[in-house]
Amino acid sequence: MTKLNLLPWRELRRKEQDRQLVSAGGFTWVLMALIVFYGHLHVSALIDNQKKRNEFLKEEIAKVDKQIAEIRELKKQRQALIARMNIIHQLQGDRTQIVHVFDELVQQLPEGIYFRKLKQKGKVFSVDGTAQSNARVSALMRNLDSSDWFTNPVLQVINVKDSGGDRVSNFKLKVTQADTQPKDKDQK
Repeated sequence: MTKLNLLPWRELRRKEQDRQLVSAGGFTWVLMALIVFYGHLHVSALIDNQKKRNEFLKEEIAKVDKQIAEIRELKKQRQALIARMNIIHQLQGDRTQIVHVFDELVQQLPEGIYFRKLKQKGKVFSVDGTAQSNARVSALMRNLDSSDWFTNPVLQVINVKDSGGDRVSNFKLKVTQADTQPKDKDQK
């Protein structure tokens, strides 16, 4: 038994170990490649999913921006309609006012005075007229000042002229409409 040769067995064992090492290394490389490939696929899937989310968010943001623009446009239209309604409401409230103003002008007009021209700018009335005397113009101014509908009459020009043998006074007068209007006597 002393003559047994163990060298081929050791060599076979070494070759087997080398083969196992190479196959383990190969298996490890394949496993690593699979792990890297799976990681790449997983990360790619996550990136694609995030890109889809970003696109969805961009689409939704675009929709919301359109809705915001529509809301702004609707608000502008609403403000315009409210302004129109306020103007209509104001006109509705003021539509009988001109009747009262003309009625008050007629009531405060003394005899011997004639209006030739009446012009309104805001709350200020410009009156051009003819009177038989300056005293009648003064009476008109007193009447307008004591009126509930008018205040602050100011005589701008008065010219005395001969017309058909009579002396007449042509005058220009400005009077302001009062802010507080009395209640209509019929509404008591």
